Amino acid sequence: MSLKLLFGFHAVSVRLKVAPKSIKELHIDVTRRDQRMRQFLDKVGEAGIRVIESDDARLQALCGTHRHQGVVARVEAIQQAKSLDDLLDTLTDPPLLLVLDGVTDPHNLGACLRVADGAGAHAVIAPKDHAVGLNATVSKVASGAAEAMPYFMVTNLARTLGELKERDIWVVGTSDDAPGTLYESDFKRPTALVLGAEGAGMRQLTRKNCDELVSIPMLGSVSSLNVSVASGVCLYEARRQRMQGA
Repeated sequence: MSLKLLFGFHAVSVRLKVAPKSIKELHIDVTRRDQRMRQFLDKVGEAGIRVIESDDARLQALCGTHRHQGVVARVEAIQQAKSLDDLLDTLTDPPLLLVLDGVTDPHNLGACLRVADGAGAHAVIAPKDHAVGLNATVSKVASGAAEAMPYFMVTNLARTLGELKERDIWVVGTSDDAPGTLYESDFKRPTALVLGAEGAGMRQLTRKNCDELVSIPMLGSVSSLNVSVASGVCLYEARRQRMQGA
């Protein structure tokens, strides 16, 4: 049985809420006895999960960082849709997908998963050879969204975009030099929003496979946004349009 690590209150609390039986080991810092820890342990006790008392050094060794907040869990993976096709076949609403091309920083991915979950996206897609996997840092930054948001790493992103278009999903890429802004695009239809890494942007082949390119208006002195911020701007514009059109 393959186990993964989660650490921090948010990530572990979400797992405790949605799938408590998947938590196989829970390590807590024995020296931390503040109100937040007491409330957390009350919920753990209600779920009947065994607690292993550890110290800061042991927790750091387990998760590889000091930012564990005194909580580290070993958990089973939650069963999600096995493939992107499986997920799309079950949707009743027009798909809203976030595609990340070249995002390799776990903090950026965690923040993107968090905003995708908040905006009600159905999945996040990334290429296997130009992306970071779901590790403990991603889960910590995502504050539980990594447990709920489907994340598909595909072998060939260009081919996947082509398959999305065959499903009548409109592929919208973001680019600083696009002729129009995202506010001129129709996101009420089935949509896949494609964003590249900050600085490098989308790869050329990815760009060529987009149906439309849009820009985010930049009115101040900076020329670009962090990819997670840009994802939030785009996804919430799509959500705004869909709420108005409902």
